[in-house]
Amino acid sequence: MVRAFEWGLEHIGGDATHDEPRAFVREYAREATAKSEEWYRAEEVRDYWLDAGNVLTFTSPLESAWAENNVVHAQFFQGKKIGPAVLILPNWNAKWHGQAALCHWLQRMGISALKMSLPYHDRRMAKGHERADQLVGPNIGLTLQANRQAVKDARACLTWLEQRGYDRLGILGTSIGSSVGYIALVHDRRVRAGGFFHVSTYFADVVSQGMTTNHVWEGLRHEVSVEELREFWAPISPMPYVERGMGARRNTFMVYGKYDPTFLPELTQEMLRALRKNGAETRTLELPVGHYSLELAPFSYVAGWRMFTYFLEALG
Repeated sequence: MVRAFEWGLEHIGGDATHDEPRAFVREYAREATAKSEEWYRAEEVRDYWLDAGNVLTFTSPLESAWAENNVVHAQFFQGKKIGPAVLILPNWNAKWHGQAALCHWLQRMGISALKMSLPYHDRRMAKGHERADQLVGPNIGLTLQANRQAVKDARACLTWLEQRGYDRLGILGTSIGSSVGYIALVHDRRVRAGGFFHVSTYFADVVSQGMTTNHVWEGLRHEVSVEELREFWAPISPMPYVERGMGARRNTFMVYGKYDPTFLPELTQEMLRALRKNGAETRTLELPVGHYSLELAPFSYVAGWRMFTYFLEALG
């Protein structure tokens, strides 16, 4: 569904009737990127609750306009050891049981896994929606807020793991979970290792060029240019933090598809060059797949095995 363009200033502390919304968003994004440590600051959570089915819930540190989205849900897969644990951040529009196999694999290898539902997904989905249109959509301010919320929620999950005695923490992100996960990693020194399926540069580049987001770009392209969108959504993009050297000397492993029509190969290569230029020594694995065929055998087995052995080594 192609949804209508909106500036969404009310989601980022502005007035929906502002005379110059373009200027407001530009300044907001510039300041958020420059002061990202504060913008993504970890907040105290006091209502963590793990039920008998190993589902963790708590109130999101960042309040949105949808009450159902403000309760974070995460599934806990406890491993045999206290120490290593990995936070799983799934792909866009992943279902509640999506990527459970990844969690079970980690669990069997002795590493606990906590799979967080992203904002506006499954149990957090806004009423009247069938997709997470708020996390990636033609509403500029809401997309900023939703992705900021995702990072803050991820950091709150890391705190919960830490409180339970897990002191060797990793993040495993897929697609948009890769973007959220990388930003969380560079802003949180507790994370020892980051594994990422699919790699790209700017949020705007993926939305404007990717096959999966054609309908989102259709709602944007008559109102903003790619260059403007790259600037507006810079705070929720990995590249600005890479260029500031925030990913240098961090332990990461990135897996990507040679024929990916969603995270285009040229964007992946641009990101990898930027990482190396700015001091990061990330490990990589390129497979002859697209975006979704990475989930299919035999490629899923190759990618999964390499990722799990990476975490076994990185988290001891």
